[in-house]
Amino acid sequence: MLSNTSMYIDCLWTQIEQFDISYWKWVLWVVYPVIISFLLPFIIIIFVYASTLFLFVYRQRHRLRDAYARDFWDGARKTISVFWDCQGRIWHGYEVVHMERLPMVGPAMIIYYHAVIPIDVYYIVARTLVERGRHIKCVGDRFLFNIPGWRLLMEVFQVTPGTVQSCIDVLNEGNILCISPGGVREALFSDESYKLMWGKRTGFAKVALQANVPVIPMFTQNCREVFRTPGWGRSLLRKFYEKTRLPIVPIYGFFPVKLRSFLGEPIYPESGMTAEQFSIKVKKSVESLIECHQQIPGNILGALVERFYPKLKSN
Repeated sequence: MLSNTSMYIDCLWTQIEQFDISYWKWVLWVVYPVIISFLLPFIIIIFVYASTLFLFVYRQRHRLRDAYARDFWDGARKTISVFWDCQGRIWHGYEVVHMERLPMVGPAMIIYYHAVIPIDVYYIVARTLVERGRHIKCVGDRFLFNIPGWRLLMEVFQVTPGTVQSCIDVLNEGNILCISPGGVREALFSDESYKLMWGKRTGFAKVALQANVPVIPMFTQNCREVFRTPGWGRSLLRKFYEKTRLPIVPIYGFFPVKLRSFLGEPIYPESGMTAEQFSIKVKKSVESLIECHQQIPGNILGALVERFYPKLKSN
């Protein structure tokens, strides 16, 4: 009797397993065309995107050939810059307003608002190198040099942690130097209100005054809508950062929003002006660019509309 019951249970269990397998096969058969129908368009989009990127790069082949003929690393910088410039044009419709305010020769400083990831700085460095043949040197946080695989990139693009004296030396050599006084703190803990977080930092002002160079304020519209940091736990993460200086904050995004970098009027050092006074003057200029060109609070959907339907946004 028990053996018959056991055989019955085994038979029933086999049938259930067969039914379960058949059921999931049926589900996959139903869902598979749907999955494929959604995936294939993305594959085509990626292929088109890559093809367009190649054509943009190919169009710059003469400039790249000349750059490699002069200097190997200059050629490498130009090649990477062409890719970044093309990516910015395609993904964000990236523009620079008042590019003419960057000098063709001679030193200058760019002071900018720091987004979560300063992709706008990558774009303007690339655009300036490709179109004007000038290499903007940047000051970056020290942790960048500790990221595996990044040191070579920092060296080739001549990104440095930047002391007051090293920045003065860069400017005295006739270069353009790009600095964000807010740095990592502003990147991670500012928000869609676009508040500057410079504190009492006046190092950049000391550099400008001692090197006697103009400062060009810069702000990129919608730069904080490309990448975001979550609002939850921000105060705790801020306390952790202040104690450790480790930028451990979740980041999400890479939304294809519209990006425009606005360059303000150059600000020249005045005789007798202190570093504090000059810093305040530059800060007000950057805040003015934000007030004039940024919807506050920033809105991802609005920035996407501006990217793909600019006429609808203007109305």
